[in-house]
Amino acid sequence: MPHLVILYTPQIETETDMKLLCRRLADAMSSVKDEAGKQVFPIAGIRVFAYPAMHFAVADGSGEHAFVYFNLRMARGRSETAKHNAGASVTAAAREHFAPLLARRGLGLTLQVDEGEEVFDAKFGNLHPLFNKT
Repeated sequence: MPHLVILYTPQIETETDMKLLCRRLADAMSSVKDEAGKQVFPIAGIRVFAYPAMHFAVADGSGEHAFVYFNLRMARGRSETAKHNAGASVTAAAREHFAPLLARRGLGLTLQVDEGEEVFDAKFGNLHPLFNKT
């Protein structure tokens, strides 16, 4: 954790590089610092996934308007400053990436940051040890 899930209307795939967007947002997440200047998210925990919506209705239904929804989910325990910095960092990276599209077409962008109480939370695998070599 953190995980950033992106849902988007598929017509923008021909107008922007979604793979590049994922990389930029992962990099933005890895650069987030808390009030003490400490990195907020461990590199091995960062995940960014993007999915086109097969079916959608946006605004007037003309099909001319696009939309991108970003949901950043993180585990509890981070300060309000760290959570704000995470949202601001992802927003800034998304704004920069989509600036050319915003200049020429209707495009809605929404970022929601969620922090949740997990009912069950199992983390297993071997990614964290790969990045925690000291």
